[in-house]
Amino acid sequence: MLTVGCASTTEKGAVGVERRQFLLVSSEEMNQGAAAAYQKVIKDQGAKGNINKDPQQVERVRKIAARLIPQTGVFRKDAPGWKWEVNVITSPEINAWCMPGGKIAFYTGILEKLQLTDDEAAAIMGHEIAHALREHGRERASQQMATGVGASIAGAVLGIGQSGADLAGMVGQVTFLLPYSRVHETEADRMGVELAARAGYDPRAAIVLWQKMAKMSGGGGPPAILSTHPSNEERIKDLGVFAERVMPLYEQARTQK
Repeated sequence: MLTVGCASTTEKGAVGVERRQFLLVSSEEMNQGAAAAYQKVIKDQGAKGNINKDPQQVERVRKIAARLIPQTGVFRKDAPGWKWEVNVITSPEINAWCMPGGKIAFYTGILEKLQLTDDEAAAIMGHEIAHALREHGRERASQQMATGVGASIAGAVLGIGQSGADLAGMVGQVTFLLPYSRVHETEADRMGVELAARAGYDPRAAIVLWQKMAKMSGGGGPPAILSTHPSNEERIKDLGVFAERVMPLYEQARTQK
């Protein structure tokens, strides 16, 4: 199924994210591919004994997700009902991601090396969830098709030699290989602080988090999560502005606990 559209995939929220998006690939195919790609990662890492090794870490990450996921309805009414999955991968990588449809992975490296507080972990998770809500991976796949670079992706989407492996490969490519644009990153930053605030996590923790990330990238190359996520003063400044904008939501969430 080939779908062509220019529309926003989400509501604006308090942070006011609004942009018409170029979409050639359908959500259904992206979600189908994500489910297959995610299960492959879990299976491969599980065979090495790297999935959910520390019950306390898993419980902590899933508790944060359980508070964030209901807030996704502010941006998309359908999102709270997605088939969310949250798992922890034992790996030294400083990384985390959320595939289309709500397939989340947190790496032990990001939890341990950055010594994340729950507020900071929520900032990361909110950011990654925002990529899924805005369907940035779907946009990237569509852009690849439009430029002719993604011939194999086009074949999969048009049903030419389409298979579960094709779709999983497409999602894997946009999750792990193709860089997000600065526009995508800014949208995820702003939506992420709103999700965190609504869930009762201090949105200002995002500023501290990215300062930590910047320090980590100072020696020996950037962390994996920063390889396509350039952090700079402008980004931290923007986070500061939008964290303050959603502070009333945070205060309200705290009073409702």
